[in-house]
Amino acid sequence: MKGTLYGVGVGPGNPELMTLAAVRIIRESAVIACPGKDARQSTAYRIAVQAEPSLETKELLAVDMPMTRDRAELTKSFRQGALLLESFLKQGKDVAFLTLGDPAVYSTFAYLEERIAGLGYPTGYISGVPSFCAAAAEAGVPLTEWDEALHIIPAGQMDESELEETLRLPGTCALMKSGTRMDAVKSALAGSGREVYMVENCGMPGQKIYRGADSIPDTAGYFSMILAKEEKGSNQPSDDLSEGAEKRLSESESILNPLDSRGK
Repeated sequence: MKGTLYGVGVGPGNPELMTLAAVRIIRESAVIACPGKDARQSTAYRIAVQAEPSLETKELLAVDMPMTRDRAELTKSFRQGALLLESFLKQGKDVAFLTLGDPAVYSTFAYLEERIAGLGYPTGYISGVPSFCAAAAEAGVPLTEWDEALHIIPAGQMDESELEETLRLPGTCALMKSGTRMDAVKSALAGSGREVYMVENCGMPGQKIYRGADSIPDTAGYFSMILAKEEKGSNQPSDDLSEGAEKRLSESESILNPLDSRGK
């Protein structure tokens, strides 16, 4: 009997945001795979073990994926990673591959899953809370209103001119992978005319919330999610209560999230 490979989204950082399905699959899987050289040191593992302590006694598997854009090197690492996973699946063991956020959003799991499915093994995606949804909740702002569009942008892989063009799209832009090119991202945001919020280390120790492009430090870390909201158009209803949205940008205190024990 063949084992099943699951891509399990553990959410953005707060273990309380893990789904019941994620916890159940982790509990039921014989092997837990994590990206990196040391499974116990991976961010995904450190989040998940807080929600499911049985993880400490599970068989752990580190799947090293290099941080590179070299396609040949990536293809080689995906092939090696898939073969490593297969060595457990062919024993009939279910494997849960832990991934930050949601496994369907910019996740290494997608490349491994494609190869494992091609080898004839059953696979599945277990959804998790994506970082842009969690960041909006932490900042206390809606991602979209009325008929606004939502664009998920890999900002760190664009040059400044590409990003400026992208920011002309209508609706809200969620900028992921921004930490590697923060100087260019900030420059493009400054001229966009958008309301800008950034949550650094969302749901993790050291979380910080910034309001306005000029408040974002150049040294912002890898786990930095930026929400760039289009200014409200005349076609959207407004009343006196809408002043609250404008006030958010001038507030210095963080929005209290009931899931955040630090606010207790």
